[in-house]
Amino acid sequence: MSRPFSIRRRLLLWLLAATAVFGALALVDTGREARHMATALADRVLAGSALVIAERASLDEDGMIAIEIPYGALEMLSSAAEDRVFYRVDGPPGRLVTGYADLPVAPAVPGGEPGFADGLFRDQPVRVATLARAASTGIDEVPFTVTVAETTTAREELTRTILMRSALRLGLMMLGAALIVGIAVTVSLRPLSRLSEAIATRSPDDLSPVETPVPSEVRGLVGAINGFMLRLKSALDGLRNFTGNAGHQLRTPLAVVRTQLALAARAGTLAEAQTAAAKGDAAVAHAERILAQLLLLAKVDAAAGRAPDVIDLAGFARDLTAEQIPAAAEAGIDLGFEGEGALPVRAEPLLLGEALANLISNAILHTGRGAMVTIRVRAEGDEAVLEVEDDGPGIPAEARAAAIGRFARGQGQSQGPGLGLGLPVVEEIARLFGGRLGLHPGAGGRGLCARLHFPRAA
Repeated sequence: MSRPFSIRRRLLLWLLAATAVFGALALVDTGREARHMATALADRVLAGSALVIAERASLDEDGMIAIEIPYGALEMLSSAAEDRVFYRVDGPPGRLVTGYADLPVAPAVPGGEPGFADGLFRDQPVRVATLARAASTGIDEVPFTVTVAETTTAREELTRTILMRSALRLGLMMLGAALIVGIAVTVSLRPLSRLSEAIATRSPDDLSPVETPVPSEVRGLVGAINGFMLRLKSALDGLRNFTGNAGHQLRTPLAVVRTQLALAARAGTLAEAQTAAAKGDAAVAHAERILAQLLLLAKVDAAAGRAPDVIDLAGFARDLTAEQIPAAAEAGIDLGFEGEGALPVRAEPLLLGEALANLISNAILHTGRGAMVTIRVRAEGDEAVLEVEDDGPGIPAEARAAAIGRFARGQGQSQGPGLGLGLPVVEEIARLFGGRLGLHPGAGGRGLCARLHFPRAA
């Protein structure tokens, strides 16, 4: 069995993982930007110091560069990080005027702008700025360069400080987001808890739709639960109907079977035993027919809520009538069909076939030999009408409504083979597909016309 997971924990993990990834990328970018800013700041100070030194340059009596390093130029580079400052001044042709002879020099930049470079001096990383200038004699100019360097301790410390503060802000943001998500998820999941409580506290017999308010994201789940409960209710209702009807209807034929078996056991002659066995066999056949109808009723109950397919009612009825002609001929019944053109309806073919077969069987059973039974399909406005008409004895007008009820029989048929389920099955199948069953007198007021109305499909 898989271990259940927590939505709250999963959301927190996803949030923290995503924040950590994007935070790491942001820290990398922040570090690069902080280093760039610290370098730009140090370069401006280095360039200013070099410019101050260059402005103090002059020529001595021999036309050579002479310079006095002002204290303020080096004071500009002092920092809390106690960086060390180095300088050198070079005159032509590459003669060191003053400063550190081994200090690296940055490449010159055209246009009199200072050039910058990173390097090593005495095993320490330094930032170097070199400025090219010229001292004028009034007749000629003598070029010289001023180079100023500073160790990078302050720059690294500034970069590190910015990164640490950014990381601290990111950590606080992650903690705050985790807290907010935890509270938000807890509040957002309360409708699910209410839904769980509403279902858990229900009676096992309560299969009505769940009406608990839930967020839109959970409505699909509630809809699926309600749909499942509706199908379960249909299945349970079908099971209850089947068991109740079976217990009610099978009790009599089973009692008859037991009675006839007892009579056969006490029979004094073979003829008496055969008679009892024949009656028991008839009772068993009667029970089989009851079971077949009850199973059909259960199938109708189970089909409730399903979307039926579109079929051609005229073609369907024509084919089924052709299948019933041999049985009708054997019973001495003239079975015919009337109808032309396609009439589309929405119905499940198997159940609709059972309904029509029941109507034909009832007509054959109750009309008697020499009678006529007509299957007719026609359009009537927005409806498709299926009729089974016979010229038999029919059903009195006052008994037609009761004949559609379960286990009801026509007058004079209490001992006949009818089960009282044929017409109710047909009526329930018709209602299942949005139709209805009506019983009317046949042509000329003779016989019975069972009429099914179905909505026509597009």
